[in-house]
Amino acid sequence: MGDKHRIRFEPVGIEIEADEDETVLDAAFRQGVQLMHGCKEGQCSSCKSFLLDGDQQMERYSTFALADYESEEGYVLLCRAHAYGDLTVELINYDEEMLLSGIPPREVATTVAAVEPMTHDIVRLTLTPGDELPYRTGQYVDIQVPGSGHWRSFSMAQAPGGPLEFLIKRYPGGLFSGLLDGSLHPGDALTVKGPYGTCVLRDAPDRELILLAGGAGMAPILAQLRGLAATGTGRRTRFYYGARTARDLFLLDEIAELGTRLADFAFVPALSEEAGPYEQGLITEVVDRHEGDLSNADAYLCGPPPMCDAALELLTAKGMPEERIFLDRFTTSTDT
Repeated sequence: MGDKHRIRFEPVGIEIEADEDETVLDAAFRQGVQLMHGCKEGQCSSCKSFLLDGDQQMERYSTFALADYESEEGYVLLCRAHAYGDLTVELINYDEEMLLSGIPPREVATTVAAVEPMTHDIVRLTLTPGDELPYRTGQYVDIQVPGSGHWRSFSMAQAPGGPLEFLIKRYPGGLFSGLLDGSLHPGDALTVKGPYGTCVLRDAPDRELILLAGGAGMAPILAQLRGLAATGTGRRTRFYYGARTARDLFLLDEIAELGTRLADFAFVPALSEEAGPYEQGLITEVVDRHEGDLSNADAYLCGPPPMCDAALELLTAKGMPEERIFLDRFTTSTDT
């Protein structure tokens, strides 16, 4: 362990302690402070902040996440920054409702309960935890790649309690997802670490809900839908799901059943590369056709980064404040 230093976050006035051997983001997680973040690997810029005072050094990061000129001006990525003195940091993106509601991450041993194909390239992985793993609906954990020091992030597809369920897309060369093609079996041991993420349903009964997902981004959105169905809600709720072809659609019967328990719900799947009985086009184009003014709505997104970027632009153009658009940005790792 290295020396410890105080980190003060402005404009919220929250202070934490950070060891030199851990990143500022990890120090915040450890103390239950839920900062905005995404990949945790210096790839996505979600945790970009401004250093007001103090001495820090950053691990390697992508200049797509933090350009050289931004670094020279004083911007830092908290997932890469190590404190070598007391720091004062100005948060650029933060959610006051979430900041002090974090659950400190923990490592938990789990056992594979099931590996089931959902489509030609999406697999449902179910894990039985050996110890309690508290989390909030919509959050994610990191799963350790067996026999390595690498971790990969995946959202839980169900509300807390019981087994952990994930919907994972298999990528060629995927360090973890590649194991879902026959290498991982029931009874195998896996270690998970978490929870992380801020894609947690806010208490806003007077606002409409837009749920938007593509591909394996179904997982945290399905978790939200399952949670809403369990508790009931009178909020207008629309679930838009983007896929390439009809064979990429899955869990349609369950989504339909969940919808019957909500007062005002519609599920709108869309196909971008195939004609058929569903909406046609990119999912953002479909949302644009169906939705008007969204100034009184919240949105929860999960999917490929281009989809999320396009959705952010569309939703804000329709009047939705950006601070009411919730998502966790992931990057795709295909290291062999």
